[in-house]
Amino acid sequence: MASLTVTDEQVRATPAKVIQPAWVRVMHWVNALAMILMILSGWQIYNASPLFGFSFPREYTLGGWLGGGLLWHFAAMWLLMINGLAYLVTGFATGRFRRKLLPITPSGVLHDVRAALTFKLGHDDLTVYNYVQRLLYAGIIVVGVLIVLSGLGMWKPVQLYYLVMLFGDYPTARYVHFFCMAAICAFLVIHVLLALLVPKSLRAMIIGR
Repeated sequence: MASLTVTDEQVRATPAKVIQPAWVRVMHWVNALAMILMILSGWQIYNASPLFGFSFPREYTLGGWLGGGLLWHFAAMWLLMINGLAYLVTGFATGRFRRKLLPITPSGVLHDVRAALTFKLGHDDLTVYNYVQRLLYAGIIVVGVLIVLSGLGMWKPVQLYYLVMLFGDYPTARYVHFFCMAAICAFLVIHVLLALLVPKSLRAMIIGR
């Protein structure tokens, strides 16, 4: 019994494994806030000059009118850019991206997609991303860079004309910006669903352990 008691005390004394460091958690939630503000205000801006034959419901937009949407969008833009740049620099400097997101192989992605569709994808070790997560997270970083570059080009098309030319012209930059927004929205839906299916991953992003 004594040995069992010691073992229990040792288990309680063992600190929980850190899954998400503090800098990741802080930047994650700041980025989430900035993204939501930019999407909702972006929908308000889009409604003023739609690219397609639809508009977003007014109750899901932010700003009340074009000018208000622009103010919210520009304010959130700086928050997103500063936080996103800090995340990229820290991710590369600490080697987190290399450890978490590489390698990504077609066979690994196909295997984990099949496992996910049949509800056989394991989540025992949250410190290791499966191939689907690696592809999604790496992809959303690329999308994030594209949406920022196209957005800056649209914001200052004369001063930053070289960014507009990167996409061909101003209308094309608008389309790139829109489809990047759509990709981010799809990512957010999948991301939230996965967090609900694996609650311990959400807990780790809140308390780190």
